[in-house]
Amino acid sequence: MSLTRRHLAFATLAGAAVGAGWLLLAGGQQRSAAPDVAYTLLDGSTVNTAQLKGRVVLVNFWATSCTTCVAEMPQIVATHRKFEPRGYTTVAVAMSYDPPTFVSGFAESRKLPFGVAIDNTGVIAQRFGDVKLTPTTFLIDKRGQIVKRYVGAPDFAALEKLVEQLLAEA
Repeated sequence: MSLTRRHLAFATLAGAAVGAGWLLLAGGQQRSAAPDVAYTLLDGSTVNTAQLKGRVVLVNFWATSCTTCVAEMPQIVATHRKFEPRGYTTVAVAMSYDPPTFVSGFAESRKLPFGVAIDNTGVIAQRFGDVKLTPTTFLIDKRGQIVKRYVGAPDFAALEKLVEQLLAEA
């Protein structure tokens, strides 16, 4: 191997090592602040992002017409019930195109144990990065930082492990 190729190979390996080290130091995750939004829930109450700090929060964008959303809802409910006593909460945000009567009927018939908001203006979806696909789910830590974004149904075993880690953080 020529001297130039050796230098190039060394530089490539060094760059990879630095990148891997950065990922380890950063915990493998780049966290950004959750947007400051207010959610008006079906019961008429309003909750905003700031009020949720100190809790691990799952924000799930969904629609009653989305078969994956409907299929994953029992697992979202089970996860909520499992962790809620330890400082976890869920906010289900119905998309702007979802008829409010369908959303309230779904929430009522399934006895959803968490807050359900209807994003009738689309502002909440816009603030979360212009969410268009459902389901799209965000996991937010106690400091109000987005830890993970899922498009499609999450791997719930992995999600629950991550929730456990986040609940253990100070």
